[in-house]
Amino acid sequence: MAKKLSKVAFDAKLGKLLKEYSRVLVISSDNIGCNELQGIRRNLHADSVVVMGKNSMMKRSLMLDAQRTGNKAFLNLAPLLHGNVALIFTKSDLREVSEQVAKYKQCKKYQIAIDPAVTFPM
Repeated sequence: MAKKLSKVAFDAKLGKLLKEYSRVLVISSDNIGCNELQGIRRNLHADSVVVMGKNSMMKRSLMLDAQRTGNKAFLNLAPLLHGNVALIFTKSDLREVSEQVAKYKQCKKYQIAIDPAVTFPM
């Protein structure tokens, strides 16, 4: 029962973010430590939200939201959700957000790969 409640809570959270934000940046977070991720979250706290979770649960939430709202545009994110990825929901310029994220790229060992940004009409 607890699993079902956590899935419902995650669906509600992602649905709220999909309604509120029109731009999503997908970043790969392989070989990134928790301090770097926390720094990214703190730096983007003013105008963005970083979401990480199980990819299958994120895909499920995207599909459920598309069925509920009829907005199929966010289904384009589903193929990008493989490996260790984070979704950054933002209202500001995607170039600025990607530059702020790139500041935390410390050396070749730690890489933040930024996929092409996806913007969706509201």
